[in-house]
Order: sequence, then C-alpha cells, then structure tokens
Amino acid sequence: MDTKTLIADVKARFNHNTAKAYLKDKYSSKLTVASHGGLWRAGPEIISFLNCVQDETVILIDTFDNPVKVNRIELRDKLLETYSTAMSQWHDEWVDLEKKR
Repeated sequence: MDTKTLIADVKARFNHNTAKAYLKDKYSSKLTVASHGGLWRAGPEIISFLNCVQDETVILIDTFDNPVKVNRIELRDKLLETYSTAMSQWHDEWVDLEKKR
C-alpha cells in the first residue's frame, strides 16, 4: 500500500467515527424528558423499573438527584414513546451512515 491510500483510509475511518459520535450526542439529548417536575433520561432501565412496580405513584431520583413523586403509568408511557421514537430515528441514521462506509 502506498502512503496516499493509507492516509485516505485513516481519514475515512476518522470521519466515520466522528459521524458516529455526532449521532450519539444528537440522540442522547433527544432521550431527555421533562415531566412531573423532574428531568428524566429515557432508557430501558427506568422503563423496565416503571413496568415492574405495581404502585400508582412512585418516588424516583431524577437526573439532578432530586426525589420526585410521579405517576408511574404516565411517566412510563412518556418515556417509552420518547425512547422508541429517538432510537428508531437514531437507528435509521446509523444504517445510512454504515451504507456510506
């Protein structure tokens, strides 16, 4: 291999990794939800926890480490919708990025 080919390969990999990092930052912010007086990060852990608890209301620690009393069903539904939408969009953009690789 010549030097120009190696440099082109390194630049392509760097651009690809930069684009992946950009997508992660872009969609991480879309997973943040303000609800019930707290700020939440939609993710499988909190959604699963809200599915497992049987009480109508539950006290959770939000992203600012504040205890917040929430309606379990309302928060779960909002987080699940946000998570599903953001992850679907992220996956679509990631697939497009992988095709360009």
